[in-house]
Amino acid sequence: MLRIDIPQSSALINKDMFVDYNIPKPPNGTNTEINEDVVLLFDDEEQAVAYLDKLEEHADDLDDESPGKDVITALITAITEDAFVQAFIDAGE
Repeated sequence: MLRIDIPQSSALINKDMFVDYNIPKPPNGTNTEINEDVVLLFDDEEQAVAYLDKLEEHADDLDDESPGKDVITALITAITEDAFVQAFIDAGE
């Protein structure tokens, strides 16, 4: 199982952000840490990259000024900066 922590960098990042901004949830859902950080749950790196693609498509449909865009950007950044996801992407190039 792959767990990617999304630090609470703003008030927009919380366990309700998926519902509040109509953002698709990861296939295996999420968990919340004691410090309120949201943790995305995946089977493996391949599943995380597929979810990343889905988020990027969803982001293209959002207005650049919407709060949902900031949330999706934080999710995309956290996934792409994960060391395991980076290694998976690098191996595929």
